[in-house]
Amino acid sequence: MERLLEVMRRLRGPGGCPWDRAQTHESLVPYLLEEASEAADALLEGNPQEMAEELGDVLLQVVLHSQIAQERGDFDLADVQDGLVRKIVRRHPHVFGDASAATTRDVQRNWEAIKAGERAAAGEGEKVKGALDGVSRGLPALSASRELQDRASAVGYDWPTLDGVRAKISEELAELDEALAEAGHPDQITSTQAVSAATLAHAQEELGDVLAVIVNLGRRSGIDAEAALRGANDKFRRRFAEVERRAASRGIVLKDADFTTLDALWDEAKAAEREAKG
Repeated sequence: MERLLEVMRRLRGPGGCPWDRAQTHESLVPYLLEEASEAADALLEGNPQEMAEELGDVLLQVVLHSQIAQERGDFDLADVQDGLVRKIVRRHPHVFGDASAATTRDVQRNWEAIKAGERAAAGEGEKVKGALDGVSRGLPALSASRELQDRASAVGYDWPTLDGVRAKISEELAELDEALAEAGHPDQITSTQAVSAATLAHAQEELGDVLAVIVNLGRRSGIDAEAALRGANDKFRRRFAEVERRAASRGIVLKDADFTTLDALWDEAKAAEREAKG
C-alpha cells in the first residue's frame, strides 16, 4: 500500500501529472461511479484477471480521494482504514463482542439496529434525523428501495407475515390496473397521443408502488431484487441473442417478422437453454 501512496503523491506533487493535479473530490465523482460499475460487471462475469484489474481501479479512486483530503488537511488513508476497522468491529458484536446471531437474518437485524443507533448518536444536539435519512439517492432504485424498507423494518414498520406482503401486491396491482384504464387504452399507456401527462404520471406512480412491494417480498424471502432483475436481464440478453442467431440462420429479418414468429423463436431458445443445462 505504501508503494501505491508513493505513486499517488508523485502524481499529485510538483512536476507530477497535470490531469491528476487538477482533480478534486467533485470532479472525480463520475469516475468513481464508472469504476464501481465496471468492477461490478467484472465480478458478475467471474473473470479473476478482470476482477483484480477493476478492483484496483476502484482502489485507485479511494487512494486519490484520500490524497486530495490529506493535502487539504481533512484526513488521510490511515484515517479511512482506521474508521473502517472500527465500524466493522462495532457492527459485528456477534464476532467481536457478546451478542449472538445464529442466522444471516439475525445479523441483518443487528446491523440495522446498530446503524440506527449510530445515526441517533450522530444527531445528538442537532436536528433529529429520521430512520431513512442517509439512504443515498444515487443508489440503483431497487437497491435503494430495499435499504429504505430494511430501515423501516428495523424500527417496526413491516408486515408481520409474507401473506400481508402478497395481499399488498394484489392491492397495488389493482390500483395500477385502474390507473392504466383511466386512459381508455391500457395497451398504449406510453403513447403521448393516447395518454395525458397526468395519467401517465399516475400510472408511473402506481407501477412504482408495485415494484416497491415486490422488492419487499424479495427482501422478506432472502432474495435481492437488484440481483434478481440483473439475472433476468442477463437471461434476456442471452436468449434474445439466440433468437437473433436462429432468425439469421433461417433468413428471417427481425424487424419484418411478426410477434408470433419471434415468440416461437424465443420458445426454441428457451427450450435449448434448458436442455443444455440438463
